Amino acid sequence: MTLTYFLVLAAIAIAYMLFKRSGRVKVNDAVEYLKSGATVIDVRTEAEFEAGHLSQAVNLPLDRVEALVPSFVTDKNKVLLLHCQNGIRSGAAKRKLADIGYTNVFNLGSYERALRIVSTRRK
Repeated sequence: MTLTYFLVLAAIAIAYMLFKRSGRVKVNDAVEYLKSGATVIDVRTEAEFEAGHLSQAVNLPLDRVEALVPSFVTDKNKVLLLHCQNGIRSGAAKRKLADIGYTNVFNLGSYERALRIVSTRRK
């Protein structure tokens, strides 16, 4: 029974890690998009954004992203790189923006991952 329990937990952990990574843009692709002028959007709340954010990011919270992005980014083909605290809200924002016609929207994932990618771009 113990081995079965361990194997089930291991399978769940692996599935969770794969699910968490699915839908995120590859690091090399994100770096190239940044070099080409992609817009970085932080979809966390205003309070989270004020507590610390990427210098080039604009704060367009998830609960208002569909209303705010069209006035901020009129070109629906522009590359948008989204991030949040852990990648879940940015994944939801990606789907919302795709639903209203934005074609080049990518999920950077978590704030920490986005920070590492932006730092890689500067090298």
